[in-house]
Amino acid sequence: MNQFSIRDIENLTSIKAHTWRIWEQRYGIGGKQRKESNHRIYSNDDLKEILRISFLYHAGYKISKIAALSESEILSFTLSKGNYKNEYEYYIVRLLEAAIDMDESRFNEKLQKIWKRIGPEETIVQVIYPFQERVGVLWVTSHLIPAQEHFTSNLIRLQLCVAIDKLPIVKDNSRGSVLLYTPLNEHHELPLLLMHYLLKKNEYKVIYLGSNVSEDALSFYCQHSPDRPSHVLFYLLTNMNEMKPQEYLQTLCDRLSDKKVVMAGPLVKLINAKPQNAILLHSLQETIDFCKA
Repeated sequence: MNQFSIRDIENLTSIKAHTWRIWEQRYGIGGKQRKESNHRIYSNDDLKEILRISFLYHAGYKISKIAALSESEILSFTLSKGNYKNEYEYYIVRLLEAAIDMDESRFNEKLQKIWKRIGPEETIVQVIYPFQERVGVLWVTSHLIPAQEHFTSNLIRLQLCVAIDKLPIVKDNSRGSVLLYTPLNEHHELPLLLMHYLLKKNEYKVIYLGSNVSEDALSFYCQHSPDRPSHVLFYLLTNMNEMKPQEYLQTLCDRLSDKKVVMAGPLVKLINAKPQNAILLHSLQETIDFCKA
């Protein structure tokens, strides 16, 4: 069983830690224990209950009404398709619950149903991308163990690869070509596959190098490949090799001065000075707009 902090709860629910503390004191919601340091800690079951409470709260229910519900009633309201305004958030919560429990069959079943109900692009943009961002928060803080992160990522990866393969092959390079990769020691590949799908669907030629690519390997490909990519896009989430993102971006832009170097991922926020040939994608919407431009 994992343990989660009040800051994890804040990151996963988009509700301030201060607000949760008030609700806990006033309504007794979100069962928790305390460490010897008196800091709040939350279990898997606590987190699932909190996700359901936050879902109902974001759907427009008053916290006083939610607090008056029993655990079974909260679950029933969450599962009731007539009672939620944000369909996508409902799907994200269901996937998160299966991920927390590491229930592979339930996760795959939910993902398949979502995929069939709203289609590949909507699932990718509105469900998988925000889900993966939240899972990334848990993974980076060591509260989601690698085995859990890997099994959810691999199930999503299979769906994405099938969807990408079903798209028509892009032969015309008139819209430009985009090379996708993650830097050395960055192993999170899913965001790249999401962008691969969106770019290919919008008729860009995609050169896919995958994850954990060294600068030398990248530079060699760009110099010797007949495809000659117009854009080189990398995604940075975990910074596992403790590189300085600003320094890495500047070095890359200098080495590939004839390319547009595109940076995406949470660590974009650490860039203070944008090189002349760089493009920074600060958000999901900016990433979507780039893929569809």
